[in-house]
Amino acid sequence: MAETKTALVVSAHSADFVWRAGGAIALHAAQGWKIRIVCLSFGERGESAKLWRKPGMTLDQVKAGRRAEAQRAAGILGADVEFWDLGDYPLRSGDETLFRLADLYRAIRPSFVLSHSLKDPYNFDHPLATHLTQEARIIAQAHGYRPDVPVIGAPPVYLFEPHQPEQCEWKPEVILDITPVWETKKKAIECMEGQEHLWEYYTRVALQRGAQGARNSDVKMTYGEGYMRIFPDVTTSLA
Repeated sequence: MAETKTALVVSAHSADFVWRAGGAIALHAAQGWKIRIVCLSFGERGESAKLWRKPGMTLDQVKAGRRAEAQRAAGILGADVEFWDLGDYPLRSGDETLFRLADLYRAIRPSFVLSHSLKDPYNFDHPLATHLTQEARIIAQAHGYRPDVPVIGAPPVYLFEPHQPEQCEWKPEVILDITPVWETKKKAIECMEGQEHLWEYYTRVALQRGAQGARNSDVKMTYGEGYMRIFPDVTTSLA
């Protein structure tokens, strides 16, 4: 029996994985992959304005609301999600978090990893999440770290699209056709009621990447997701 393939998604806030990687998650989950999502924070300060406008709202209530939305969205996409509650604006992590993530790498042994752009002048939590993701990957490859547990290989790391790519020095080096799972992603997006203003925006992004994907290939796609690579694509053929 073939071993189930796995992937890891590290999301700074509890909605990021939905907007930016929901198609990739749904697509691979539908193919039988096991997808693990780590939400480092709930986005309770910087990405929950709609919730804070409600009278009498508290921080704990905002966190609970954001958690429930992300949990529903992950379920629709077919993924497992965990919440690390590291704070928001600012998000902070220390060695304990770093080793926790390295241990997760070794436990699930992902075939690929998704996280944020390496730069984002609008949201410092995003690149922090990616630097954490990258450093934990390196530690998980180190033979001297917990030598009783086998090291991981070299899973490719893809950086999903930031809200304003030009300012983040991000460009779509990989375009994934998510047309078959667009309706699933759309349902997940609509779970994120605290940021309803982004529903239409990320629909437009998906249509734009779909148009670019069709223009740059023979794939007849309508909806797409863009990703930037950190490491080179290693292949035995250019065909």
